[in-house]
Amino acid sequence: MKIAVLGGSFNPIHLGHLALADEVCQSLSYTKVLFVPTYNPPHKQAFEMLSAENRLNMVKIACSYDNRFDAEDCELRRKGTSYTYDTILYLQEKYKNQLEEKIALVLGEDLFFGFHNWYHAKELSELCTLVLAHRPQETHESGFSNIPIGNYALKASENWSFLDEPLFKDAIHIQNPRLQISSTEIRARIAQGKSFKYLVPNGVFEYITERGLYGASTPRK
Repeated sequence: MKIAVLGGSFNPIHLGHLALADEVCQSLSYTKVLFVPTYNPPHKQAFEMLSAENRLNMVKIACSYDNRFDAEDCELRRKGTSYTYDTILYLQEKYKNQLEEKIALVLGEDLFFGFHNWYHAKELSELCTLVLAHRPQETHESGFSNIPIGNYALKASENWSFLDEPLFKDAIHIQNPRLQISSTEIRARIAQGKSFKYLVPNGVFEYITERGLYGASTPRK
């Protein structure tokens, strides 16, 4: 089995996440993508972070539409600060009898510049096949205060390239569709009473509206 890992807060999971996972499977022949919701991201300060239970449930719903996708709750069960290095070690042990090669770690480009500051970044780059992906830019008015995003934006203006990062020397860069969808935008649209139905899987839309999450209006009976 060829396994790729896509981590994130998934607050909420949306079609952009699924499109990225599909591209990883299609272009790189991975047979399984594990969606790993983070409990407490080390590089982000949570704002409007939904409960672990709700975020995991939405990931499970989204993955139910495609048998190549699975929800992995190890970071939520571990609690504390969610370090990707610990997660990869756990998954290597969990799937040791099924892995055909290194686990792939999928990174969105907002994380490229700050990757060298990650916990055990060098060891992580050796343990995994790093897959570098496009993602839409989020504004600084987002629900998170994410220092690496700011640094990346600054470096990008100085013609910084992911090729300048030594830890990416063996990384794979994929040309995934850059869908202009973000969890930040979805939360904002929900709070403002705007349409978001076709930005998330149908089951996730129903889950959010039925529970009034993010300030969503409950459906009329």
